[in-house]
Amino acid sequence: MPAPVRPRLHDADAAGEGLGALPEWDLSDLYPAPDAPELARDFARVEAEAAAFAADYEGRLAGLDADGLLRAVQRYERLETVGGRILSYAGLRYYQATTDSARAKFFSDCQDRMTAATAPLVFFALEVNRIEDAALEARLGANPALARYRPLFDRLRAMRPHQLSDELERFLHDSSTVGAAAWNKLFDETIAGMTFEVGGEALSLERTLNRLTDHDRARREAAARALAQGFQAQLRLFARVHNTLIKEKEIHDRWRRMPTPQHARHLSNQVEPEVVQALRDAVVAAYPRLSHRYYALKARWMGLEKLEVWDRNAPLPFEAPRRYDWAEARAIVTGAYAAFSPELAELAVPFFEKGWIDAAARPGKAPGAFAHPTVTEVHPYILLNYLGKPRDVMTLAHELGHGVHQRLAAGQGELLAATPLTLAETASVFGEMLTFRALLARAATPAERKTLIAGKVEDMLNTVVRQIAFYDFECRLHAARAQGELTPEAIGALWMEVQAAALGPAFAFMEGYETFWAYIPHFVHSPFYVYAYAFGDGLVNALYAVYEEGDPAFRAKYVELLRAGGSKHHRELLAPFGLDASDPGFWGKGLDMIAGLIDALEAMEG
Repeated sequence: MPAPVRPRLHDADAAGEGLGALPEWDLSDLYPAPDAPELARDFARVEAEAAAFAADYEGRLAGLDADGLLRAVQRYERLETVGGRILSYAGLRYYQATTDSARAKFFSDCQDRMTAATAPLVFFALEVNRIEDAALEARLGANPALARYRPLFDRLRAMRPHQLSDELERFLHDSSTVGAAAWNKLFDETIAGMTFEVGGEALSLERTLNRLTDHDRARREAAARALAQGFQAQLRLFARVHNTLIKEKEIHDRWRRMPTPQHARHLSNQVEPEVVQALRDAVVAAYPRLSHRYYALKARWMGLEKLEVWDRNAPLPFEAPRRYDWAEARAIVTGAYAAFSPELAELAVPFFEKGWIDAAARPGKAPGAFAHPTVTEVHPYILLNYLGKPRDVMTLAHELGHGVHQRLAAGQGELLAATPLTLAETASVFGEMLTFRALLARAATPAERKTLIAGKVEDMLNTVVRQIAFYDFECRLHAARAQGELTPEAIGALWMEVQAAALGPAFAFMEGYETFWAYIPHFVHSPFYVYAYAFGDGLVNALYAVYEEGDPAFRAKYVELLRAGGSKHHRELLAPFGLDASDPGFWGKGLDMIAGLIDALEAMEG
């Protein structure tokens, strides 16, 4: 057995950060290097086996018996695993340094070659959807191993009304790398390459956004104005990216007879449109008792008549400056996980010890944070831009929740492990809640307790109110684009309308804030993704309420929920907890939890 590989570390202390040694990815669990023979072997394998799969099954799926259909699904699953491993490796290398032209070329070349290699597989979903309902049911009933894949068939067949001809589906597959994927890459490289002049320093996007949480209001303002100036300089390009992607989506949706721009996302999330609408309506109706009320309270705390955009995530006047080094952050988060479930904490350990986290903020690195599941036979990788802020600790808790969830769900196999976005945020938001409660339990003073509660309220507002405002912005943006090309100014006007409604009368808005839509990656990469955050927060608030009621079986049921991955619908997964997301009162419970925390803050004023 080879010796374990130690993670490579970025010495943040040497850079003056004082955060300790920050881990960097070791991608060798995927492939040793871009020119590794293992990678070349797997590419050749995908190309040969995809061609063989098509030769064996194209035009024949409907005539297969249950055993034959099972063998076809299992071969298809294996191809998905090998192809996913290759693209995960290429993508993760790219996200580490998106301005590195060699990495960008390698990623593009891998995407192009994989698109060509998997073109013979396009028939599979099309022919599955042509099998008569009764015939498919008979096959599923005849073979329990095949019946396990029912959720896969359900997902594929949800697209039946929107399926195009075989020729058009192949064309869309072949052209995918020069459509949305190419525009996504242009956006990523532009964002990663931007610098912002703040107080004589040239800062990356992540470090400039981090300044918006500085204790010095003048420094926050300088960062906000630098962001506006930087976005303005690239605004025509960002508007072109959005106009093109939205128009491409409108064309695809029209050909597929999608009733709304949001419908494809709802299908992929396996959630009913009316459930999402109920969530959206409940949050918007709650703006006055949530965001409007809290930000008025924050303005009073800060002695301001109006807050500015650089005050939204500002530290509070009674909040002592606090930075957590990496060791502290790890101890806080893993301790919170362990107190809830030793099993979850054990699943988290390798992320810290085996190079599964890339934590340092570096020039050219992809901004933000994510947990990439890669493929079920390997493990997830977590990307952070860790700067030691309290919110960075919560981000670690959030992404670690994703990673643990992905590890648990891996047992479902490549075709059933992926969780719909509406449930994919469950473990991440629950991990944040566990970490918050752990910090609150050890708060030593009323001021510390008040700071923690206010910070949690702000995080929840960012997760629920801000994300639903993003969703409304996208809905309006797609509707407006359907009437014609949108100027940057028109996009900015839509942004300002939605932001004013969500943030409320406590805010003034600086000139230039109308450009801040430009850097949100979800609008580019995953249209209408954002409501999943609010869905996840509301769901977790409801779950946590059940947990606090003392159900002795809660932990075991919760782990089973995570282990299910994408093998069950949200109704099935929530039923053991007595919850139903289609219940009109469901979302109110989660919003009441936020309102209750604001009540507690107001009571502390008295």
